[in-house]
Amino acid sequence: MGTGSQSLTQICRVLTPQLGPGGSVEPILRCFNLTDDSVTAGRGGAGRAPGGGGMAAAGTERLLRQAREVRDEELGQFCARASALLRTEEPGPEAVDALRRLFLIVAATKYGRKLEDECVDLLQTALGPPPRPEPLQLLCAAILRETAPRPGLSLSCDCVQSPRQLSLVASVLLAQGDRRQVRSVGQRVFQVLESRQPEGPSARPLLPVVSKVASLAPGSFREDQANLLSKRLADWLRYASVPQGPAPSGGFFTPRARQPGPVTEVDGAVATDFFTVLSTAQRATEDQWLNVQAFSMLRAWLQLGGPGAPDTDDRSEQEGSSLSVLSAAASTGRLLPPERLREKAFQYCQRLVEQSTRRALRRADADLQKACLVEAVLVLDVLCRQDPSFLYRTLSCLKALQARLNGDPACVRVLLPLAQFFLGHGEAAAVDAEAVCRQVFGRVPAEHFHSPMLAFEFVQFCRDSLPLLGRHLGLLRRSFPGLLQLLAWNSPALTAEFVALLPALVDASTAVELLHALLDLPCLTAALDLQLRLSPAASERPLWDASLRTASCPDASQDPQLQGRLQHLLRTEASGAPERLAPLYPLLQPMAGCARVLQCAEAVPTLLRAFFSAVTQFADGALTNQLARLLLERSDSLYPVPGYEARVHQCGLSASTWR
Repeated sequence: MGTGSQSLTQICRVLTPQLGPGGSVEPILRCFNLTDDSVTAGRGGAGRAPGGGGMAAAGTERLLRQAREVRDEELGQFCARASALLRTEEPGPEAVDALRRLFLIVAATKYGRKLEDECVDLLQTALGPPPRPEPLQLLCAAILRETAPRPGLSLSCDCVQSPRQLSLVASVLLAQGDRRQVRSVGQRVFQVLESRQPEGPSARPLLPVVSKVASLAPGSFREDQANLLSKRLADWLRYASVPQGPAPSGGFFTPRARQPGPVTEVDGAVATDFFTVLSTAQRATEDQWLNVQAFSMLRAWLQLGGPGAPDTDDRSEQEGSSLSVLSAAASTGRLLPPERLREKAFQYCQRLVEQSTRRALRRADADLQKACLVEAVLVLDVLCRQDPSFLYRTLSCLKALQARLNGDPACVRVLLPLAQFFLGHGEAAAVDAEAVCRQVFGRVPAEHFHSPMLAFEFVQFCRDSLPLLGRHLGLLRRSFPGLLQLLAWNSPALTAEFVALLPALVDASTAVELLHALLDLPCLTAALDLQLRLSPAASERPLWDASLRTASCPDASQDPQLQGRLQHLLRTEASGAPERLAPLYPLLQPMAGCARVLQCAEAVPTLLRAFFSAVTQFADGALTNQLARLLLERSDSLYPVPGYEARVHQCGLSASTWR
């Protein structure tokens, strides 16, 4: 687990299931004494002072470090306290607080922490009857998942009837990694779904379990079960209620309940079409929540390719929005459930694309529009691969979408699934996929190298697209300088991904230039840092970054000769003629000790080993000798990062044995 406030926020969201996307984690932080004055200094009644965020992050890091440093003896004391509180007849807030602390300890480390057997038994007992408070059961399940796999668990879902309780028990059992348990969990979940009455508890907690079981063991469900879920997913996607949920009634000042208002679009207009995840309602109904969950698991379920079965009336028993109806009269001339689900999925994705053209009133809704567009394009890609008849219905829509997003830097993430779609279907649809990919390869690395999430998604896109590139593989190889910008700025997170991608990037025409570029990677990191400092967005960077600025860098970067070398270093396509960058070293010398540059320098030896391993698969003796000599020569002419020259020289000695 990583460090910093984001890690603790993720933990807090596990502890508080009712938190929405914008929910506050401060109640949980308060339980860990993280909202005292020592942590949140600088925050007043009207907001947070400029230094408050950094102090909170420091407090969070201190808390996580303390949790990691808890010894086994101290962990035993935490277990004993939690066990004593769980043995009481009605565990109260003290038990919840003790479980929160215990969860933080077991979740803050990468390795498993062993809990005492008695504590584990009591955690399991708390998940069974009689019903316990929901926060307490949630914490018990979270702790058991973190300590999985645990041999000898007595937990079973055979007699659990409550959907909420079953979802918690199932999450623990699925974390054990036993395939037989996965199948039994899947069958039990379907039994509860099938027996649930329309007026009974919500089925929502069980849908993530169904999706997880399907991904772990696709053959866990019988044909009739898969068909039934496909049918219900189609209903939830297409026929959710259009009015909002009713407002709560009662109270002295509200003697009569108001009529529920209409659902609106993200721009505030009243919705005139069916409900989707981009529809806005102050109070959502049960089937509207099911609509959102159905879309979240749609792509994974479609990729399983469930079998077909006779369908019934197009709109089947929507009153309960449940899986309670088991029997259905067969009728001829209707779409079979998987095909019917595909049709409803296609309509849903088209509706999302239409909704994305609306100007959102809130930033959160604008972000949601982009995320839904990405998922909609991915779902359409699956549909077109499964049924080519969807391709020509989809093509005009996605062409218009791509033309609309080309000039919008805020929607660059959507261009990746669009490029993947055109790569996979461009030949059949007579689309110039190479032009689309050229735009993506030239734009994303140069403009968004400093976005960690987008950098990771872009490298994943490159890896996933390798089977689709075919005759366009040369475009990927020529674009390696831009890809290396992503690696230079995000080296700790992307090194393993690039090791896997390197064999596709190197051939006889790019080997020499690529080796030079790998050796200059720390210099590229420093140049990107300088470029970002001098950009108009520099004022938006964290305050600690400004401490690294040196007065000499902006003036020196205006030298025309140095500008040419900087442009070569920051190129996005291979030039075919490497340039010596030694004149840039004095300009970038003040950045040589930066943490990001040091991290990048540490990753280079791993990348060099992967590079030479890939080269030996195709190169003749002459090229291998040339590259090994080049590596030894360059080991004395490198960007002066502490310890970097010695590591590269050691790689050069190793490379000489590969010739």
